[in-house]
Amino acid sequence: MDTGNPSAPAPPQSRIPGKNHPHKRPHSGVVHDNVRLTSRFTVVDNDLAQHPELSGLAIGLGVYIQSVPTGVHVDIKTLAARFPEGATRIAAALRELETHGYLRRTRERSPGGRIVTRTVSCNRPGHRGTAADTKAHRPPAHRPAPAERPPRKALPAVPKPANPSPALLRTAIDLLASLRRTDPRLLLSATDAQHLAPGVVAWLEREFTPTAVHHALTSALPDDPLHRPAALLAHRLAAQLPPPPPFRASSPPPIVRHPLRNCDGCDRGIRTAEPGLCRDCRSDPPGGRLA
Repeated sequence: MDTGNPSAPAPPQSRIPGKNHPHKRPHSGVVHDNVRLTSRFTVVDNDLAQHPELSGLAIGLGVYIQSVPTGVHVDIKTLAARFPEGATRIAAALRELETHGYLRRTRERSPGGRIVTRTVSCNRPGHRGTAADTKAHRPPAHRPAPAERPPRKALPAVPKPANPSPALLRTAIDLLASLRRTDPRLLLSATDAQHLAPGVVAWLEREFTPTAVHHALTSALPDDPLHRPAALLAHRLAAQLPPPPPFRASSPPPIVRHPLRNCDGCDRGIRTAEPGLCRDCRSDPPGGRLA
């Protein structure tokens, strides 16, 4: 009877499409060359990795923040030193993550009295639990119902223009919409732009060009995140409103026409603000006119 040869090669495995065909590739699209990770990896929700509204920088920062241990600093200054995009773009990306619920940032007072920013990274937006809640097996806190949320604070008032013409209002709306190209943090809603537009028109009426107004609104902005950029712009429009232009000598003063009256001395018709004598009667010597 034949015996098996232990040194003989094992029979080839049956080929399963997609696994045992390393050289067979699809006609287009990505090909994954993956290995099984057993250390130094982070589980990231595809809702973040494939988010349709987040920018690539925001997705990358979101993944990075979820991968670092608790206690690592993820403020704008630290991230700007770690990545090449710069503080302005990183601040805008963090604001995107905050808007979509992947970050929660609050200002708190430390035991030493300093005001610090506390950052919470959420891998599933809408889940409001904390690490302490998880350890104690307490159910996570939920967002309050819409009826329980405090009303949104009204924006500060802006200057009122003397003549809010449709053309100037359109110019003001276009100017406000262009601010985000200078600083992505200045992204405004249509409602915010409608509120701010009259204040911009007030500046334009005072002979400021749109470029000058744009510079006044975007220069020397704070490095901290702008949680409500429309409020900052409204404050600048009101607090930095320039004085009206000086009176131009080339513009003649308006002509004032007094009512027609009769001279009290000679009954001649004259125009004067108050009843009285004409110029001839005022120049006569005392005692009446000469014959």
